[in-house]
Amino acid sequence: MNQMELSVPYDNGYEPEDYMLQEDEWDRDLLLDPAWEKQQRKTFTAWCNSHLRKAGTQIENIEDDFRNGLKLMLLLEVISGERLPKPDRGKMRFHKIANVNKALDFITSKGVKLVSIGAEEIVDGNVKMTLGMIWTIILRFAIQDISVEETSAKEGLLLWCQRKTAPYRNVNVQNFHVSWKDGLALCALIHRHRPDLIDYAKLNKDDPLGNLNLAFDIAEKHLDIPKMLDAEVLVSSDRPDERTVMTYISSYYHTFAEAQKLFLSSSPLPADILSTPKPDERAIMTYVSCFYHAFAGAEQAETAANRICKILGVNQENEKLMEDYERLASELLEWIRRTIPWLENRAAEKTMIEMQRKLEDFRDYRRMHKPPKVQEKCQLEISFNTLQTKLRISNRPAFMPSEGKMVSDITSAWQGLDQAEKGYEEWLLTEIRRLERLDHLAEKFRQKATNHETWASGKEEILSRKDYESASLMEVRALLRKHEAFESDLSAHQDRVEQIAAIAQELNELDYHDVASVNQRCQSICDLWDQLGTLTQKRREALERTEKLLETVEQLFLEYAKRSAPFNNWMEGAMEDLQDMFIVHTIEEVQTLIAAHEQFKSTLPEADAERQAILGIQQEVLKISHSYGIHGDLTNPYRTITTEEIAIKWDKVKKLVPQRDSALQEELARQHGNERLRRQFAAQANLIGPWIQTRMEEIGRCSMAMEGTLEDQMTQLKQYEHVIVSYKQNIDKLEGDHQLIQESLIFDNKHTNYTMEHIRVGWELLLTTIARTINEIETQILTRDAKGISQEQMNEFRSSFNHFDRKKNRAMDSDDFRACLISMGYDLGEVEFARIMMLVDPNTSGVVSFQSFIDFMTRETADTDTAEQVIGSFRILAADKPYILADELRRELPPDQAEYCISRMPPYSGPGALPGALDYTAFSTALYGESDL
Repeated sequence: MNQMELSVPYDNGYEPEDYMLQEDEWDRDLLLDPAWEKQQRKTFTAWCNSHLRKAGTQIENIEDDFRNGLKLMLLLEVISGERLPKPDRGKMRFHKIANVNKALDFITSKGVKLVSIGAEEIVDGNVKMTLGMIWTIILRFAIQDISVEETSAKEGLLLWCQRKTAPYRNVNVQNFHVSWKDGLALCALIHRHRPDLIDYAKLNKDDPLGNLNLAFDIAEKHLDIPKMLDAEVLVSSDRPDERTVMTYISSYYHTFAEAQKLFLSSSPLPADILSTPKPDERAIMTYVSCFYHAFAGAEQAETAANRICKILGVNQENEKLMEDYERLASELLEWIRRTIPWLENRAAEKTMIEMQRKLEDFRDYRRMHKPPKVQEKCQLEISFNTLQTKLRISNRPAFMPSEGKMVSDITSAWQGLDQAEKGYEEWLLTEIRRLERLDHLAEKFRQKATNHETWASGKEEILSRKDYESASLMEVRALLRKHEAFESDLSAHQDRVEQIAAIAQELNELDYHDVASVNQRCQSICDLWDQLGTLTQKRREALERTEKLLETVEQLFLEYAKRSAPFNNWMEGAMEDLQDMFIVHTIEEVQTLIAAHEQFKSTLPEADAERQAILGIQQEVLKISHSYGIHGDLTNPYRTITTEEIAIKWDKVKKLVPQRDSALQEELARQHGNERLRRQFAAQANLIGPWIQTRMEEIGRCSMAMEGTLEDQMTQLKQYEHVIVSYKQNIDKLEGDHQLIQESLIFDNKHTNYTMEHIRVGWELLLTTIARTINEIETQILTRDAKGISQEQMNEFRSSFNHFDRKKNRAMDSDDFRACLISMGYDLGEVEFARIMMLVDPNTSGVVSFQSFIDFMTRETADTDTAEQVIGSFRILAADKPYILADELRRELPPDQAEYCISRMPPYSGPGALPGALDYTAFSTALYGESDL
């Protein structure tokens, strides 16, 4: 301790270099008031006797009994606990001066510089010098050791009084004189530490005399603090003596701290102090200091209780964070568990409408259900990192979630969700295209099958007739020619039957939902076709047998039939083609159809010429009939189609041609619209994709930057976060364009390499990266502030990490980490380095992350609470017992934290345990993960 200079000439005031600086300058005339001198003499005499009685003696007259120096040396030995040099036993003046000098030298050796106080004045019985010397002793041995929040002496004692009396009404301690006149401050001090001694609620501010006497009596009876002050003096004084009050209150402070009786009897101050206009401050300070010392032990218990409350509060907060993490992780994993089977369900629907409903459900999932879960996943990772940081800062063991609820488990489950989601969308689009193709093929099958069945209707009956048996030669030949025409028609229908069978086969391969009816109808057509072939062959054989009987055939009718039948087949094929549905996805495909249609239209003049030729055959028949006067039935026996039917079908073909033109132009316009949608989506996607990549690079550079403070980096990241959130509207607009593209069944886009899935993944990664980086910087700030690490130290840590992060992936391998530690001054052996690697890489992954490196360096440079400190605090509350009782916990701790300790402390089973004894040592070690409690 540095030597302190004391300037104590007895004038009841202080020079600028006094032992304690005063708060204001007192009126010097009042300080020399005899009433104050008398009050101090009584107070100081009582204080000295409280210590001299321990040696079996006392003084009666303070200025006379210390003149020979013997009792003065004895007083110093009692209050200091040290031995002074042997006193001179002579009665001569020089013997007395020698003894007093020994006492003054001892005081000086304790760091007190005595000014204007000499042994001659004490030996001569100078009252003022004697009181000044005693006040110096009180300051050094009763008040100097009072310290509250780095203050000392008078200020510390005053601050202690203010804090202890702050909750009490009508109490406002500002000094050691007038603030004590109504007695409520003294009663509040007693009630604060011993509420069983005083009912403060019943005290009356208007009864200062009763309040003071009550406080003095209780302090003397129960706290062994002598009655150094008179109630009448304090009530009547404009300003009680501050030193007297301090001396008294310091006794309160020291009584419990020393754990012994400091005063064995009382020595009240003279009643004539009532007449002093301003009570002596030194007397009041002396008395108040007794209170301070009386309750210092309780203050220590309160400090220990506060430490335990703080530690338990941190532990309770961490447990709540753990419970919240477990709950949120369980909910998120349950949602993923329910969602993945839905996404993995590949049961195809039978109709286009049902599949489109599934696609709409998937869009709702992507827009409304998944985004909140993305935020929950990100927040869960942030909460986990924050909890681990708080546990490390408070020197607690790391949090290990329940099995299957680690962050890595959630990430793995989420990856499974993303994989199922991606496959599900591809499957939906494939199924929709398949059903669209199936519907088209099924309709085409129905049309061709209906046309063929219509054509084949009745043919079996015709081929089964035996009309040739009773026919004439001409009729037989006519039948033969007609059959040849039928065979020509039958051969022409061979391609249609094969087309019908091919469509049915494709419907089978594409798993058409009504494939059974298709197969049945196709089989029926094939069976009928086979039967027609058989019947045709049989009829031809029969006609050929009778052909020798026929000589004349009307060539014109036969030619008509031969040319009209293919032409009819061509018209029917043309009508089918003109009415055929088409599915295209690009402008080029539409243009191909238009080119084919234009080519078809170029063949119409040739077809019209053929039509005219066929009709000319019929006209030739009529001309011959009129020319040669042929009468009778002129019906062409070979024809399969009349001229009227040809005219009707030809008119229908001419009507269908412009309709086909209109349909193709409409489809061309629709494909142009689709192309605009493709270009519109591509224009936005080609801007958004690079923008997301640029932001990712900026965030990476900011997180690795060394310039500025962590707060500067946080500000920059917050600005990036604001820009990213503001950019969300562009993503939403792109989602809207993507929905229009899907609704238009557009499946490719040659104008961009970015798909909506790429943009979504990049956007989600950007959101996760900015949130994770902000959390990392917040964690570094929290670690820095909690551990008292300077910005320069944090920058040095980051600079070292960045230098040895050779792959620039925010991680170091073991060799780089060893080199980094050596560069920072660590002397590493294999065993020590293995121990450090277990700390920074508990999962033995072989790499050290940036956060693990920062955590290790902060543990190396900062102090934390330990289990031994907590055990020491509990030992104070338990009065040095190896166990603690529930009542002691409830008395010293807040109710909720007391019950928390009682519910978690195991019973104490050691020697001397009382019923209900609790083991605070096991509880404290469990808090820091040092036991299995």
